[in-house]
Amino acid sequence: MNTSEAIRARRSIRKYQPGAPIPAKHVQQLLEAAMLAPSAVNSRPWEFVVVESSAVKEQLMAAHPYTGMLKTASLAIVVCGRPDLQEGKCGPFWPQDCGAAIENLLLQAVELGYGTCWCGCYPAMERVEALQKILDVTSVPLAIVAVGVPDEQPAPRGFYDPSRVKYL
Repeated sequence: MNTSEAIRARRSIRKYQPGAPIPAKHVQQLLEAAMLAPSAVNSRPWEFVVVESSAVKEQLMAAHPYTGMLKTASLAIVVCGRPDLQEGKCGPFWPQDCGAAIENLLLQAVELGYGTCWCGCYPAMERVEALQKILDVTSVPLAIVAVGVPDEQPAPRGFYDPSRVKYL
């Protein structure tokens, strides 16, 4: 699969085959792809929490109202920002940098045959604070990414809209 195919095949998946295992090798590939994303002055202002525990996934679902798909997802990867790694260097670009990492992770998952769903946390501070407690982190949870073997094939929702483009 090439990049263009992965971009066009990516979907937000909300139904997964329950209990489908994801090999550690694939989890590492997802995380490596995320960490290869560009970041301001190569500050790499991120950290990742891989959640396989059903009990912790239940806590995440209780803290975030739009993460019901974690019930059947094989795991969740919580992408957390580290603003402290950019202080005095380049400004607060960690949300964009983490967003690039998330997109790399999503596209790598497509190539590996997994489905994902990106569930935003930051800047909804009630979600951020709840996740910090659950995960025992001081970094800023930016998103929860559900990962699993898809049990649905949603139709594409994105499309090219030339009215959103201005040429100068």
